Amino acid sequence: MAPLEIERKFLVKKTHGLLNACTSCTHITQTYLVNGEDGLQRRVRRSETDGEVVCTYTEKRFIKPMVREENECVITEERYNQLLTETDRELNPVEKSRYILIYEDQRFEIDVYPFSDTLCTMELELADVSQEIHFPPCAEIIKEVTGDTRYSNVTLSVTHSLAE
Repeated sequence: MAPLEIERKFLVKKTHGLLNACTSCTHITQTYLVNGEDGLQRRVRRSETDGEVVCTYTEKRFIKPMVREENECVITEERYNQLLTETDRELNPVEKSRYILIYEDQRFEIDVYPFSDTLCTMELELADVSQEIHFPPCAEIIKEVTGDTRYSNVTLSVTHSLAE
């Protein structure tokens, strides 16, 4: 059985205070591949931080809104390019900048998309579904969007919109 990923996602205001509180920024290109057996979601990702490139291949199976089985592995750029031949042509690659914010021993991932000047998403992986979250004071949370498919990267690859 694949490891479980428990994650909550929030729509937040994109502010200088939020981004300035972050420790790093990674540019990500995420491309969805044709689904595998039984609706297994497949994707490749090319991430660049300070000139260093890392490519990954991920398979996800959705269990319930906050919980997924996830297998992810680092791959070579050559393998990444090979897998791009299996791109799901109905979906566009997702371009985003991922900022990391550490607050009270929690690792928040803030995803900034080029199609929104005012909004972004913030995710946090949890140890269990009942874990209490301590939000950083610089985060202006609009609403929780965990499980709301309008804010999934698959949907954003088509709509290019973060609606309030």
